[in-house]
Amino acid sequence: MKFLGSGKVKDIYDLEDGTLLFKFSDRVSAYDVKFNEDIPKKGEVLCKFAEFWFNELQIPNHFVKRKSDTEIIVKKMEMLPIECVVRGYFYGSLVNRWKNGDVKLPSGTDTRLAAKLLEPIFDPTTKAEHDIPITKQMALDKKLVSEEEYNWLSKTSIEIYKQTVVIAEKAEFILADLKLEFGKSDDKIVLGDSIGPDEYRLWPKADYEIGKIQEAYDKQLLRDWLTEHGYQKQFDDARAAGKNPIAPQIPPELINKMTERYVTSYESLTGNSL
Repeated sequence: MKFLGSGKVKDIYDLEDGTLLFKFSDRVSAYDVKFNEDIPKKGEVLCKFAEFWFNELQIPNHFVKRKSDTEIIVKKMEMLPIECVVRGYFYGSLVNRWKNGDVKLPSGTDTRLAAKLLEPIFDPTTKAEHDIPITKQMALDKKLVSEEEYNWLSKTSIEIYKQTVVIAEKAEFILADLKLEFGKSDDKIVLGDSIGPDEYRLWPKADYEIGKIQEAYDKQLLRDWLTEHGYQKQFDDARAAGKNPIAPQIPPELINKMTERYVTSYESLTGNSL
């Protein structure tokens, strides 16, 4: 087994038999800043959510099996250099990008915060330390994917999002958006990486209200706290000055809340106990 590297959340090992081992940690990051504190149970939730979604979704994927509470084995493949984001609600970075004129929405779209979009939209980004939203033309100009591949990714990502929405609704949750990654295996594009609360926004239907910040059962809980206390601006200012942002300490009560909500979301959507 050969260690390949560590991402923001998981460590990756080459099992040297055509498969990889993903080991999920309790690490957390937000706004591309890594924090010193762990979120207990987070790695287990992400691992078991990955298993759940790969088994539930009607799409070929690279999942082989779960090895432990925090490890899965997946087929090795060549990942495509594009993150496939699908948005179903007017929320997150979409809001400011629309206000700045960087993205256009169909006529008749409700642009109140957290309003449901007329139809889910494909809103991809680059894959980098700081992901950058891209248009179809930009993806083609940068030769990230071919036009045929882009069209397939757009159509398939929206189809997958719609499948996840149905499952979330049965558990009385709203799945507001979703980030997916794909790769090539035997010249075919298949779903890869993992899917869990670090890849989507999940809101309880009982608390949903247009025009306000939603109750988050995902990593958005940390982002909202950072924004509320001015840390997001500090991160942006530091980067603008050519400095690395410094992560603040996450309060113990927020850590506990995140753990509780990660576990609740897993048990509610899957019907399994952690």
